[in-house]
Amino acid sequence: MSDYDLDEDIFTLEDGAGLDSTTVIVPIREGLEALSPDTPIYRLRLLYSHETFLAAYHKEDLPPKTMVLVPTRYGRDLAQVIGRILKATPQQLSESTRIERCAAPEDLEKSKGNKIHEQEAFNICKEKIVFHNLDMKLVSVHYLLEEPKILFFFTEDNRVDFRELVKDLVGVFKTRIELRQIGVRDESRELGGLGVCGRGYCCHSVSDKLKPVSIKMAKDQNLSLNSMKISGPCGRLLCCLAYEHNFYHEQRRLVPPEGCKIAYDGTVWKVLEVNVVMGKAKLVAEDSRQIQVSTSAFERADGRWRLVLKT
Repeated sequence: MSDYDLDEDIFTLEDGAGLDSTTVIVPIREGLEALSPDTPIYRLRLLYSHETFLAAYHKEDLPPKTMVLVPTRYGRDLAQVIGRILKATPQQLSESTRIERCAAPEDLEKSKGNKIHEQEAFNICKEKIVFHNLDMKLVSVHYLLEEPKILFFFTEDNRVDFRELVKDLVGVFKTRIELRQIGVRDESRELGGLGVCGRGYCCHSVSDKLKPVSIKMAKDQNLSLNSMKISGPCGRLLCCLAYEHNFYHEQRRLVPPEGCKIAYDGTVWKVLEVNVVMGKAKLVAEDSRQIQVSTSAFERADGRWRLVLKT
């Protein structure tokens, strides 16, 4: 399992339902007619989970930050417009749901009131978790706007039996209760924060698409392999390693690798270090002389690297 594999469990229990009642998530695009290529497609964000998805809207243009009502994988709810997709691909069209309408003032007022209820539900759920002595961490709570359902997002290291917890919550709130287990990366994406670079978490402020990250990416970027230095606050490898990997991969194809030997000026030089960000390379000769050159001074011909320095 990669660093970004999502381990997500769902358990829903309605008032009076049996203990083995579970939720079946139906794709939100199921049964929708195909969209034409000129259909306006927007990228939306769920503010409570920071997930993004695509949706179509045929009426007026929607400026960024517009709140809309749309079916989501959790149920009908509010989402915020990030922006319009200028040229939607066939795959994006097939992945898109439909925006039902722009949010009305009463929708926004109801959402604001739900924030107060969510904090109350969060505190109640935490008390119930302690009462049942469950080894789980509650991350957030969300009331759906258009459906009688409350979402509880949590993390845990091991599977626990939380059926009694769900029964207690149903007894308190008298509505559908949905517990969703998320990974530590998803927790960081939801809550946000500052990374070691001083900027907002990549998963929260750059992209919610959690890409696989490997230690090889750190090696390719000449970073320290000290786990404390290349791990984020969530304890997993830094997201930025994946986001920047393509740049390093492409740039390294244009320069010789470390250890490569190159004949120049009557002697053999060895590539000690390549800094693709600075565009510099350090070489050492057989007689221990060292030089630093621009990476643009290298060229490859007949399968061999050579150094071309302008005088």
